[in-house]
Amino acid sequence: MNKEKTAALKYGFPRTIPVMVGYLFLGTAYGILMKVNGFGIWWVLAMSVLVYAGSLQYVGVTFLASMVSPAYGFLMGLMINARHLFYGISVLEKYRGLKKFRAYLIFALTDETFSIVCSERIPARIDREWAYLWISLLNHIYWVTGSAVGNILGGFINFDTKGLDFALTALFVVIFTDQWKSQKDHRPALAGVFCSVVCVRVFGSGAFIIPAMAGILAILSLWYKGKKKKEAESLG
Repeated sequence: MNKEKTAALKYGFPRTIPVMVGYLFLGTAYGILMKVNGFGIWWVLAMSVLVYAGSLQYVGVTFLASMVSPAYGFLMGLMINARHLFYGISVLEKYRGLKKFRAYLIFALTDETFSIVCSERIPARIDREWAYLWISLLNHIYWVTGSAVGNILGGFINFDTKGLDFALTALFVVIFTDQWKSQKDHRPALAGVFCSVVCVRVFGSGAFIIPAMAGILAILSLWYKGKKKKEAESLG
């Protein structure tokens, strides 16, 4: 490994440590749930490598166990992961000009990786594309490792697994809290909370994600345009 890649790895790894801790535990819980529902290591590895979407994978345990129709699974997957559409829009500038790993970086943009990428300002001495690759790849490895370990342990552990899926919700709360503490402007976070609460009340917990995301995007777009207008006026 050349110095450029090594420097990017040394830069990226420390930033993934909080995700590593969370993903190893969350992945282990997911692997155990898959095992107790009758799905072995190859199922777990295939899901974690190819799907790589924590919340969807947790729901997918029920889908696989209940043998739901592919069409229903597709629609539910679209609703659950609709937020990634907005993640993609948010990192357009971050990923602009990237060529070698662009496809994988888009695929590996999970909630936690997104939170790291959005807050990072990579120094000029570090290769930007390799830094993003290491951050994304390391997080992916943590998730695959955790889920595989959990599936293996699930064959030896006999206990009530009810509530294990709440681990993912707990991680989202931690990420939200960390973002709240690290940012001075809380309007985007408040917009997200407001739209989510309203849409849960209006559409119900099973169908609120897409309208909530649309509402958040609309509010943030108006806020961004207003901010740019004020900046232009101040410069003029």
